[in-house]
Amino acid sequence: MSGRVDDLRSRMTWEEKIGQLQIVFRPNPDDAADLVRKGLGSIFWPPSAEATNALQRVAVEQTRLGIPLLVGLDVIHGQRTIAPIPLSQAAAFDPELVRALAHLAATEARSGGVTWTFSPMADVSRDPRWGRVSEGFGEDPWLTSLLVAAMIRGYQGDDLSAPDAIAATAKHFVGYGAGEGGRDYNGADLSERSLRTVHLPPFQAAVRAGAASVMAAFTSVSGIPMHAHRRLLTQVLKQEWGFGGVVVGDAEGVANLVPHGVAEDVADAVRRTYAAGLDVEMGGSPLSLDPDEIAPGRLDPARVDDAVRRVLAMKEALGLFENPYVDPAAEITTPDAASRALVRAAAARGSVLLHNDGSLPLTTPRRLLLTGPYATSTDHLGAWVQYFAARAGSVADELRDRRPDLDIVVEEGVDFLSTDDGAGLAAAVRAASASEMAVVLAGEPSALSGEAASRSDLRLPGRQEELIRAVAATGTPTVVVLVTGRPLVVAAWIDDVAAAVVVWHGGTEAPAAIVDLLLGDAEPSGRLPMSFPRSVGQIPIPYAHENTGRPASSGGTLTAEHHDVGLHGPGNVQDKYTSKYLDLPLGPQYAFGHGSGYARFSHGAVGTSASVFSAEGPSDDVVTTVSLEVTNISPRQGDEVVQVYLRDVVASRTQPVRRLVGFGRRSLDAGETATISIDLTREVFALWADGWRVEPGAFELHVGSTLATTQSIDVEAR
Repeated sequence: MSGRVDDLRSRMTWEEKIGQLQIVFRPNPDDAADLVRKGLGSIFWPPSAEATNALQRVAVEQTRLGIPLLVGLDVIHGQRTIAPIPLSQAAAFDPELVRALAHLAATEARSGGVTWTFSPMADVSRDPRWGRVSEGFGEDPWLTSLLVAAMIRGYQGDDLSAPDAIAATAKHFVGYGAGEGGRDYNGADLSERSLRTVHLPPFQAAVRAGAASVMAAFTSVSGIPMHAHRRLLTQVLKQEWGFGGVVVGDAEGVANLVPHGVAEDVADAVRRTYAAGLDVEMGGSPLSLDPDEIAPGRLDPARVDDAVRRVLAMKEALGLFENPYVDPAAEITTPDAASRALVRAAAARGSVLLHNDGSLPLTTPRRLLLTGPYATSTDHLGAWVQYFAARAGSVADELRDRRPDLDIVVEEGVDFLSTDDGAGLAAAVRAASASEMAVVLAGEPSALSGEAASRSDLRLPGRQEELIRAVAATGTPTVVVLVTGRPLVVAAWIDDVAAAVVVWHGGTEAPAAIVDLLLGDAEPSGRLPMSFPRSVGQIPIPYAHENTGRPASSGGTLTAEHHDVGLHGPGNVQDKYTSKYLDLPLGPQYAFGHGSGYARFSHGAVGTSASVFSAEGPSDDVVTTVSLEVTNISPRQGDEVVQVYLRDVVASRTQPVRRLVGFGRRSLDAGETATISIDLTREVFALWADGWRVEPGAFELHVGSTLATTQSIDVEAR
């Protein structure tokens, strides 16, 4: 603790201390100024540099101790220049790209006086019904951990006081992505093993990366709401991991303890949450209370002092005591050419080619149909975008501007949600019949993903599936561009189309990136960070599912012979009593890691630097390096993503059939050969059994461009 922080804390009144432990949503300027005069320590962005400076002047010049404000804002995937949603960023399998996008967001936000963002989302979710999967990095804890750390480095840099740095918040601690039924705010009943192996690792990675703050989740975990979960907030996060930053509540999360049924009233909720380890309450609940309800003795003074210390230390690290103001003339209010170029490249880099018969990239058809709601829609930004962000254009306008030589016909066909637009659908079919190529730009609008946007049906909304099938049925080669914030169920139409590419919600430059992909000016070289299910009934269906005692060798297909079939009835008896669905093939439609580009690659034999290593030793030691020779066998430049999956052959606990432990991404020119080498540390071989350890025994490493195209090689821990 610095001398300044210690000195300030020792001179603060109880009321001033409580004021530092709250952040209030954006009130009107007069109310905000009055709250700051009374000691409020944090506030949401006003929003402009001038308005922020005005409130900072009140804090610094009109309060007894002159403590500057923390200024928070949900800067999730951009401030002015909007990057692709985090799920798209995850699909790029490129930590440096994630870091660069976060740094861009931090630079723009800090120029306006924002000092604290509530990002990145470190929740692992294996349920695409949950709308907030758009805000996270997918279903894999290892990939999520890597990208969470990269995003924190981008936001915070090497020095929080720098003019291009803001304090990051790892959220939502913990288990928010495991809500039952994929319903937002719902509870999760999680074992210690599930917490330790799936949900906690990304947060521990955030702590190791130096995250300035951590946000408590709305949900309950095994019967205890996270805002009152002392074991996880204090014993694990602060004591076991040594987290010295700020634990902030989510919006009204403290007051929510009352409907959760674990607090009698808001005053009881406030007392419980601070005792559990929360440092900053979001929403202003303590402001509504009789001061006697949270007086010394009702709140532990030592706990309050610890929380105040953490808040003041974050303000000091941000350099706010020396530089509380920003230069309004230097505020970034619009994207520049460099920021647009970065998010445009990112949108293409995270796009995933589901399949392609060669129809992509387009080979200059004389007459091209653009149809579907995203042909003309400008709704490309995705969830969690502020009203002042730079907007996107439309794909139709972008393609016309870029290729005025093409005969482009635009028929929307259907809108996003309508179920009765038969005339538009018929017009699209007529236009398809008269075209050489049809591109259907389909998807879900931004409002259908993000917070409070859970869906029970993951098919394309409205009549979009019908549009795809009808256009494809004309015989005109049909390409689907899927704009979405989550994995969707595509089984009803995916086999009818010539090609399909997932472009997610791609941000400010999404239309330009989509046209880049269609014309072949960019590669859709991403990989799926979440599996696409065949049916909602399969969910959750993570690739890293555990072994079962009765694994199936094939999926089911319901036929007449299933009727009244007894124990020894017809069918494959050996495979009958195995873990599968009778009415679905095994596995998801497209598994985690699936994807390819326009370029094609051949792989040599996989090798390792060591086939035997010691089970004992530092967790971060590199114990073997996987190497694979890759050759670009196509006539164009492209990116290959080599993935390394691990299988623990025999262990003391059931283990995932495979789990990602490494990857390498490399750009290769046509005909170029390169060796991709991926270091594996000892910790990736560890399992949780009342603690992390590497058990001696055999491991299989599966190496390739997707789960379905791997080579295996054996290594052993002794």
